[in-house]
Amino acid sequence: MPNFFKHLTVQVVIAIFFGIAVGFYFPAFAPYAKMLSQGFINLITMLITPIIFLTIVHGIAAMGDMKKVGMVGGKALLYFEIVSTLALFIGLIVANLLKPGVNFKLPDNFEALSSTVAQVSSQEMKWGEFIFHIIPKNIVKAFADGDILQVLFFSILFAVGVSQAGETGRSILKGLDRVSKVFFKMMNMIMKLAPIGAFGGMAYTIGEFGLSSIIPMANLMLCVYFTMAIFIFVVLQGICRFYGIRFWAYLRFIKEELLIVLGTSSSESALPNMMDKMHRFGASKSVVGLVIPTGYSFNLDGTSIYLSMAVIFLAQVFKVDLSLSEQLTILFILMVTSKGAAAVTGGGFIVLASTLAALKIIPVEGIALLLGVDRFMSEARSITNLIGNGIATLVIAKSVGEYQEPDELPTE
Repeated sequence: MPNFFKHLTVQVVIAIFFGIAVGFYFPAFAPYAKMLSQGFINLITMLITPIIFLTIVHGIAAMGDMKKVGMVGGKALLYFEIVSTLALFIGLIVANLLKPGVNFKLPDNFEALSSTVAQVSSQEMKWGEFIFHIIPKNIVKAFADGDILQVLFFSILFAVGVSQAGETGRSILKGLDRVSKVFFKMMNMIMKLAPIGAFGGMAYTIGEFGLSSIIPMANLMLCVYFTMAIFIFVVLQGICRFYGIRFWAYLRFIKEELLIVLGTSSSESALPNMMDKMHRFGASKSVVGLVIPTGYSFNLDGTSIYLSMAVIFLAQVFKVDLSLSEQLTILFILMVTSKGAAAVTGGGFIVLASTLAALKIIPVEGIALLLGVDRFMSEARSITNLIGNGIATLVIAKSVGEYQEPDELPTE
């Protein structure tokens, strides 16, 4: 095999194209393709919580300064709120300018489609429950369920305990560091299967939903992808310039993770590798361990853009003329509800349904229109979320003095 084809990036790209072809010509293969993709994601998910635990405990306990840990967390949450609100605002502006829902014709089977959202629209995002859910009553269950925020909470407490345990804590820390190296070796082995996961994910998406499902919603999809591109290459690149982060070097460094997310439609599939790469890019382990897992629930830039555009799109479809004050109300509601989107299966739809229910001026059943193309837009959301969380990690690391420029800037 030529050296060119030995690169994981090349293998994943080829796998994605094969997946598209197989899904298009052999749609009956979709259920088997889904199993391949889900199997790969499960392998990654299996390692997420232990890697988060090990990274956070080693990073925080090694830092020793709990005030600095609190400062990192506070700055991260402030950054998340500012940038994700900006993402919501940009989504509203572009949707108002490009008007993807104007002249959209409701499909003949809309009533049948709308019945499928009854269960979703009956659920609510209960913010108070979400906050208190962060505290686990059974840590073994939290690890088994892969509840990132509960594991994060326990890891911080455990790290504080280790840092205050003197010589015992130092010996525990050395042991955890060795275990961490084993887990990352396991991750490297699993990543060799990434082409299979990407192939399965893409073959399933095309085979199950079909390219024909894109056509009626092409206008919205193009607007969403265009807005995500503006956010990444204007807003996030501007943030990188301000903080002296090499934006294009960063994108080149995480290209494999971007392709895996593209193929699997899951930013979670790249989480452990992103933690490793952000540390190698210069951020300290303590910052990486705190910012990236927290960002997966509180820094969903791509999801924020999608949610704000989806609300305006549905308003345009149903010819609801939203005033400026109503749109600002939408912005405020989404600022709160979007933060819990990643903590619930199908959270994006629940957040959208909750927002429409709170507004009481756009039919909640309208989200049925988005079901057919949601999978195709999830790639853009996941990639934007991934890029945004990586940049957030580097920004926070630089702002608290926990960033060390690598001797040789990684380009892999």
